[in-house]
Amino acid sequence: MLVAVLRLCARLPLAWLHRAGAALGWLAYWASPTYARRLKENLYASGICKDEPRCRALLREAIAETGKGVTELIAIWFGKDEKVARLVVECERWGIVEAARARGKGIIFLTPHLGCFEISALYGAQRLPLTVLYRPPKQSWLEPLMVAGRSRWQARVAPANLSGVRMLYKALSRGQAVGLLPDQAPGAGEGVWAEFFGRPAYTMTLARRLQQSSGAAVIMAFAERLPEGRGYRLHLEELPADDLDEAALNRAIEAQVRRCPAQYLWSYNRYKVPAGASPPPELY
Repeated sequence: MLVAVLRLCARLPLAWLHRAGAALGWLAYWASPTYARRLKENLYASGICKDEPRCRALLREAIAETGKGVTELIAIWFGKDEKVARLVVECERWGIVEAARARGKGIIFLTPHLGCFEISALYGAQRLPLTVLYRPPKQSWLEPLMVAGRSRWQARVAPANLSGVRMLYKALSRGQAVGLLPDQAPGAGEGVWAEFFGRPAYTMTLARRLQQSSGAAVIMAFAERLPEGRGYRLHLEELPADDLDEAALNRAIEAQVRRCPAQYLWSYNRYKVPAGASPPPELY
């Protein structure tokens, strides 16, 4: 019944879903003091906005954009293939992807929590085989919906565990593409502390290890959410693979966030100390 309702809602214009999402974003902000505090603290501490009026304006935008990121999943996960395929209305520099494919070493797509990271992967999966790492949600009933929504065209999903990581290595060994959320906090032993917007953040080492073992190209990708539900603009940028340590990775993410700061997921608990991990030296 739930899936049937969501498929029906997926027929609605994207603009309607985004308006509903903006309202949802404000509802969540006012209903959860913990959520609101984290969102505001992360945004203000980033240094992106240089004065109080701009910070307040950017905060209002971020609250609404975060909600849009939830309701747009209805269109992306439950919409018909032909409709989903039309959601990306512009793509910058797809030629760098084709050039990387021609080299035959595979591609590592890095999609931060910026804009609509769900549509970025599906756009790529229409054009090449793509294995995407995902972390199973805390609500177990949501996982089958997530997996089905992400497994379209040539996309495969790999759980964030040892078997999933092996799937990534195997895909790269075949010269295929993989996708990661590079700003997702890893588990203990799977990351190092590196500066992110001026604060220590436990940062995954997987992207570097995958690149070093395969020689794959590394391409940052994010889908900018366009106003009035007009769709998405996909931005692509190849990173220098020979300088891909965790500090450089975070700097690259920062550069993308500065292009579209209202659409970053500031509410994500990016600066937590994972269970079992040692805190950064500044916290001792």
